Order: sequence, then C-alpha cells, then structure tokens
Amino acid sequence: MSQLLTPKELCERWKVADNTLRKWRVANTGPTYIKLGDSRNSEVRYRLVDVEEFEKMNRFTTDNK
Repeated sequence: MSQLLTPKELCERWKVADNTLRKWRVANTGPTYIKLGDSRNSEVRYRLVDVEEFEKMNRFTTDNK
C-alpha cells in the first residue's frame, strides 16, 4: 500500500499554499486524491505514488541547442 500524505504534508513538499491544492481539487487539475468519507468535509489524502506520477508528468526541460 502506498504512503498517504495529508494536504499539509503535500503543501510542505511543494512549498504551496493549502488553498492552491483546494483550488486544484475543485478544478480537477492537481494530483489524484482520496476522500476519507462521503461528506463535504471529509478528510483528503494523496497517495505518494500518485504525487510522484503527477510530478513526473509535469516535469519539463528546456532544450539548450
């Protein structure tokens, strides 16, 4: 089973505000997440493997020719 990160832990990893992750969840643009429960205020977690995949998919390099 993959390690789960809290939004706070992911914010610390990426140095972004908690509100940024919240906006990404609403817009469906951030990494895949898990909701623990079915209410509006359910806890959110991010699987480490999904975070790493999102980082990999969003990695860009400049072409220095």
